[in-house]
Amino acid sequence: MEQEGVLPGSGTTRYIKAPVAVMLMAAPVIGLVFAVFLPFIGIAMTVSLVGRKLAEGVVSAAAGSMSFGWRPIESYLAGKKKRNEARAKKDKKDVGK
Repeated sequence: MEQEGVLPGSGTTRYIKAPVAVMLMAAPVIGLVFAVFLPFIGIAMTVSLVGRKLAEGVVSAAAGSMSFGWRPIESYLAGKKKRNEARAKKDKKDVGK
């Protein structure tokens, strides 16, 4: 901070002032750790993405296979009679055979 004042955070937040020399010596070590673990991070992210996509596909397939006879957005105000009449005609044809 350029001026005196209260730092952001709650009373339990802890700030540590590190000397510049310590930070300059720690930077290559932190960079090395990042470079070493970067491939593992990439592999973990790829596995996570593939797993998530597979799970979404399984859930989508399961949801698509579940069927309920009632669809609240469809009205069937004119179609039910025709469907029932067609079934009745089919039943009459089957009885006549």
